[in-house]
Amino acid sequence: MSRSAHPAGPRHADVLPEGHYTAPPADLNHLDPKVWARTVQRDDDGVLTVGGLRVTRLAEEFGTPAYILDETDFRARCRAWADAFGKDADVFYAGKAFLSRAVVRWLHEEGLNLDVCSGGELATALSAGMPADRIAFHGNNKSEKEIRDAVAAGVGRIVLDSFQEIVRVAHIARELGTRQRVQIRVTVGVEAHTHEFIATAHEDQKFGIALAGGQAAEAVRRALQLDSLELVGIHSHIGSQIFDMAGFEVAARRVVSLLAAIRDEHGVELPEIDLGGGLGIAYTSDDDPREPHEIAKALNEIVTRECEAAGLATPRISVEPGRAVVGPTAFTLYEVGTVKPLDGLRTYVSVDGGMSDNIRTALYDAEYSVALVSRTSDAEPMLSRVVGKHCESGDIVVKDAFLPADLAPGDLLAVPATGAYCRSMASNYNHALRPPVVAVRDGEARVIVRRETEEDLLRLDVG
Repeated sequence: MSRSAHPAGPRHADVLPEGHYTAPPADLNHLDPKVWARTVQRDDDGVLTVGGLRVTRLAEEFGTPAYILDETDFRARCRAWADAFGKDADVFYAGKAFLSRAVVRWLHEEGLNLDVCSGGELATALSAGMPADRIAFHGNNKSEKEIRDAVAAGVGRIVLDSFQEIVRVAHIARELGTRQRVQIRVTVGVEAHTHEFIATAHEDQKFGIALAGGQAAEAVRRALQLDSLELVGIHSHIGSQIFDMAGFEVAARRVVSLLAAIRDEHGVELPEIDLGGGLGIAYTSDDDPREPHEIAKALNEIVTRECEAAGLATPRISVEPGRAVVGPTAFTLYEVGTVKPLDGLRTYVSVDGGMSDNIRTALYDAEYSVALVSRTSDAEPMLSRVVGKHCESGDIVVKDAFLPADLAPGDLLAVPATGAYCRSMASNYNHALRPPVVAVRDGEARVIVRRETEEDLLRLDVG
């Protein structure tokens, strides 16, 4: 296939329209290890490999678009989180980031617990053999069926999110003749430095029970009065894609103050504190995430210091990394379909996926990296916007990036750090078929979530 250079508009600019780059990188073929899965590299021909397999082979065997997941990296990150927090803390993988039965088995084998937030996630976890007592159930509006299924299965904790839910869970637990372990999710008035839609601890949002105005204290009173509930702790979650630990410090201080107030009023010291998740990952070279051992050290020091000041025994800490485990372990593999230069602006590069397999750019204005992975190129860099094939002008995968000027239809592009929330939030918009998830390890590849087919779509259409 001919790969003649396209008239691609500006090669660089001091200020880019709606963009974030001011100059092209020195080497378009370089892969920043911070944003790619651990076994990713280029072979002698310049083709990207993962787990020892070339992406050209993966594209031929499994098609594109496809999520390619580095199982070795996933397992290593699970172990890193478990080792960082040790036996005196609990690490719950946030299943909403990405969940499948294979992932559940990996979590179990590598020593992580699991939190779920729907009946479907619970069913997936149980069907893959995750012990129920290692599952926590979240959600701001759990149905009675979901609560009943969770209590009947014996989940380790249910995180209560409203006054109504305190009553519902207590009633169902009493009916089933059990005492359900619960935590109360408290909104502590800390707004993480993140997108408005993923900041979750300020008062004006749907999650949790507000600390302000005494609502959380009242929720504790009600839960402690119900014999079918065992209140074991307080839960807090301040947002997502967070790099700064200052928000966790303020949140921990306020949660510990609530624990002290509970002790003073009820003579009870709750044994657990859950600080949620939300730790950020590197989507671009500008991001600088912390390692699990740094996070564990910081959180333990914060909680210990605040509890000592309040005269409390240090409770057992829980955290809930999801994106921080699975996000960096996968990339999305696309094939270029069209290359459309706009003189003086940028070149639009259309791929065979889009917002149906990655809604985050449209939803959160998320930033991603992208690379040509089926070969290397010495061509000049061109300012590009990688877009999808859907009938929306907001169907953007990577808003602004530099790609080689000889990019042509048939080339393969990869977008790293798509392990979290991309497959989980994927849709059938325009009746697109959701891509497969292909796990790669030690030179072998296998489908863990298969590609949808037209028959799958038609099977649901009973009209």
